[in-house]
Amino acid sequence: MLIASDTLWLAATNTYVVAREPGGPCVIVDAPPDPDAVLALVERHGLAPAALLLTHGHVDHSGGAPDVCEQAGIAAYVHPDDDFLTFDPATQLAALLGTYEQPRLLERVERLVGGTRLLLGGLDIEVIHTPGHTPGHCCFLVEGRLFSGDHLFAGSIGRTDLPGGDLPELLESMRSKILPLPDETAVYPGHGPTTTMRAERRSNPFLRDLR
Repeated sequence: MLIASDTLWLAATNTYVVAREPGGPCVIVDAPPDPDAVLALVERHGLAPAALLLTHGHVDHSGGAPDVCEQAGIAAYVHPDDDFLTFDPATQLAALLGTYEQPRLLERVERLVGGTRLLLGGLDIEVIHTPGHTPGHCCFLVEGRLFSGDHLFAGSIGRTDLPGGDLPELLESMRSKILPLPDETAVYPGHGPTTTMRAERRSNPFLRDLR
């Protein structure tokens, strides 16, 4: 399996492209407001986009989705509980930057449902609904690799002080849905370095009391 990434935009967001083999179809995981760089990552590896998976609706993960989807001719997959974020990037950009260019909105959208499986680009993808960072946050388990968005980081967890955030809900999502994953599961977070479930169980201070 090919997994390539780039760190983009002001928030240093990790964007991933995932493919079964070089030169084949791929899925893109998250698209910050730098669509040209997202598509350049795909092109650099000679891949053909099949879908865009959005872990959640914060603009640093979804702001580039309208242009990426239009230019690549694909749909964005996002959980409906994050519609208040996904379809209102202007408010988020105003809070971050003060001034902004009015962004385009997503047109091609597929709804994610937790506990379901998707077959996209030849990949078997399990949708894990992990509310807490946002109400509609989802992690994606792609054939043993976890794309954790802003739910789980190396040594930390996602913040819950933004609209829709809920710390007890995040911790319960972690306890019931993420901690049961095998130790060898590789974790590809939305920010920062990759890690494993084994490493996080041993050293992440937020997980120590979750059983």
